[in-house]
This record gives sequence, structure tokens and C-alpha cells, in this order.
Amino acid sequence: MYGIILAGGSGSRLWPLSRELYPKQLLNLNSDKSLLQATFERLKTCMSEDKIISITNTKHSSNVRMQLSELTENPVVLSEPVAKNTAPAIVLAAKYIMQKSNSDPVIIVVPSDHLIQDKDKFLSTVKKGEKLAEKGYIVTFGITPDYPETGYGYINTSEKLDDGFKVKEFVEKPDIETAKKYLHAGTYFWNSGIFMFKASTLFEETTKHAPEIAKLAEKFDFSNSSEIPFIEFDKMPSISIDYAIMEKSDKIALVKLESDWNDLGSWQSIYDVSQKDEHGNVFIGHVLDKESKNSFVYASSKLVATIGLEDTVIVETEDAILACKKDRTQDVKYIFDTLKKQNDNTHLVHKTVYRPWGFYTVIAQGDGFLTKIIHVNPGQKLSVQSHNFRSEHWVILSGTAKVVLEGKELILSSGHSVDIPLKAIHSLQNPYSEDVEVIEVQKGDPLIEEDIIRYEDMYGRV
Repeated sequence: MYGIILAGGSGSRLWPLSRELYPKQLLNLNSDKSLLQATFERLKTCMSEDKIISITNTKHSSNVRMQLSELTENPVVLSEPVAKNTAPAIVLAAKYIMQKSNSDPVIIVVPSDHLIQDKDKFLSTVKKGEKLAEKGYIVTFGITPDYPETGYGYINTSEKLDDGFKVKEFVEKPDIETAKKYLHAGTYFWNSGIFMFKASTLFEETTKHAPEIAKLAEKFDFSNSSEIPFIEFDKMPSISIDYAIMEKSDKIALVKLESDWNDLGSWQSIYDVSQKDEHGNVFIGHVLDKESKNSFVYASSKLVATIGLEDTVIVETEDAILACKKDRTQDVKYIFDTLKKQNDNTHLVHKTVYRPWGFYTVIAQGDGFLTKIIHVNPGQKLSVQSHNFRSEHWVILSGTAKVVLEGKELILSSGHSVDIPLKAIHSLQNPYSEDVEVIEVQKGDPLIEEDIIRYEDMYGRV
């Protein structure tokens, strides 16, 4: 068996903690591992780690690879050059697996942002799905609903199959009255977004129901490379696997997921799975409270003081605060989408941005200048790069840094500084055992992260 982890997505309903460039699957929400890392560990109960393939988009690939490198020596990460939804991603990842394995394996596809803690029951469910997949079904895993949820899609089933059911139809997120009818009918399940199939079955159904994707997929060759070329991939339609194949195929079966499951799609769902105090509150971070009830307060960088809240969500980050009623957390997506339309970077990135080599924090920004504190972990180094639109000035705050500037090596300790002229080829490195902190002042226009031309990079981002 092989596994595909879908590691893209923006996690817009968990704003302001989740951002477009650092979405919820990369966050540690309820443990010392991110949701992505927990997903990888869960799949390891079903297969060897070298058979787990992650597919994400280019803007997340370095963070995905960095997190998975903490769990396995050589993680396989495919990078989409542009977002095209789940159908093209799954089809190309399945083709990669077929070519690399030279076989027709059963493949399970899982989102990277679900909370599933009972690994044993998850494994037993996967084994049941594997039997149906071997028989030529595309298997989806359904969640037995225990209340009339309006935030999930539903799957209606018909006759019984071995360890599962034949799927009758997929239905969209319902209104509350429709959701109540689904709950009482007893044949409807929540759509978990987890799928399983033999590779050949997927390609047969793609050829039949999504011929444009099938035809374009023929042009991709992973024999000698894992690269997904932009020019060819950009021709793919942007469509989900549900719309492209699942809702049209007559080979769909459902297996009931026996383990616990939560898609952590809102702050309400985070509250639901978190340990609460005697008043029903969840407090994370530096929170001082008096007489609040059934509320969720998340403080990431400041003291948050609350008095007499009821059924309220407050989430504080360095640059944004969310406050809403607990039953309105699905509407957070409206805030995220509005910020995106307004080109407000608060939807895009945190002030602190994590990179494979460490992280940086933006501390000041104005017309033509930007100031950061850069933290480089021991043994790490930034790419060899240049900039077309900005010059930089570095001051070493702590540790010892190795700076490569136009082919010359400089060893700089605390208090030393260096100027990086416009278009100069340079690199900041930390070959030593102590952390390095550098204050960086950028001058130019525009001051954007895209103004990086990479020549060498130990993290494969060239």
C-alpha cells in the first residue's frame, strides 16, 4: 500500500493563527507535532515511510519538507507550481507512484489537517477499505453523524457491501433542517475526504469521467524527476476529486471510519477537542480570566485578560486579534477572504515566518524600508541569492555568522555588520553550534519575498 498526503490548503477558518503561507496543517494545535507530522505518523502504521508521498504547492513545499525531515530521512514531496484543487493533485501523485514502483498498488489519500488519535482503529478501517479497493472500488471513508452538522458534505449510501456500503450520492453542505433529515435517515455519513483505490481504477475512472485531466496527465513523466512543470500543469482544470470523479462514478463504496475524527476546520472544533476547566473554558498561552464560561482564548504573544465572557472565542497573534461568538466561527473565512481582496498581508503571513533554516520576525516596515530579526539555527544556512530591487544591511546580534559576499567569506561576531549591495550574490550561514541572530534592514522598492534569485540551496528551492 502507498499513501498520498494532501498538504496544500489555506486553513482560512483558523485565521489569524493560520495564514495562507503558514496554514493549519503546519501548526501544532493540540500536541508537540503539527497536523501534517501527525498525519505522516498515522500513515506509518499502514505502510513503510518510504511509501508515503506528500503533495503540496510551491509556496508550502519548503516548510512541508522541513517538517517531514524531522520524521524521516528523505521525505518525498511533490510541489504543484499552481493550485488546481485535489483532482489533478491526486491523479499526478498516483502516476508518480505507479512509475516509481512499476506496479499497480492500492493507494490511500488523506488530508493533512485532520485529528485522528486512535491509530489502531484507523488501521483496522484502512484494512477493510483495502479489500474493497482490491475489488475495483474507489473507497471513501464516512463518519457516522451524531448531530446535524451544516459545515460538512454528506454521502448517502444504499446496499450493503463487504465491510461497507455502495454509495448512492454525494450531497453538498446542507441547511439545518436538511441536516436533521440526513441524521434521522440513518443512511448518510459525513464526507471525511479520505479515499482509497487501486491506481488502475483511478485512471480508468479519470479517463471516463474527467478525460481532460487524463489526457493532460499522459504528458507527465516522473521516471527521472519528481518535478511538476508549470507549463503543462497550468493547463489542468481546477476541480476537486469529488466533482471530477466521485460524484460521477458507479464504482464508489463507503467504509465507516471506526476511529475518532475531527477536521479541525474552525475554532469551535478546536474548542470541542481541547481539555476544558471546571467552567468549560479553554485557555492557551498567557491568559488572565475572571468569571468567564464556555469560552476559548488563545494568546500567542501578549497577555490577554478577559472578564465575564460566555461562549466567546478570542485568538491573539502578533499582528491580529479575532473575537467572535463561538457559534459564528465558520464565518471567520469571510474575514480571511476580505483581507485577501484588500491585499492586506495579514491574511498571507505572520510577522514571524518559519523557514527550513530557522525563522525571521518583521519588527518595522515603512515606505522603502523593512526591518527583520533573522534567527539561523546551528548548522543551517540561507540560500546563495541576490536581489534585483533591494539592498540589505546586516548587524550580528548574537552568535557567530559566516557571510559569503561575492565569493568572499567573512566571519562576523556580535556587533559586527556588513552591507549587501543591490544584485550582489550573497549568503548568510551558521556552521557553528550556537544560534545566530541578525538584524536586517532592507531598502528598496518593492520589498517582497519574491525578490529572491537563488543560485544554490541546501533545501532544494533553486
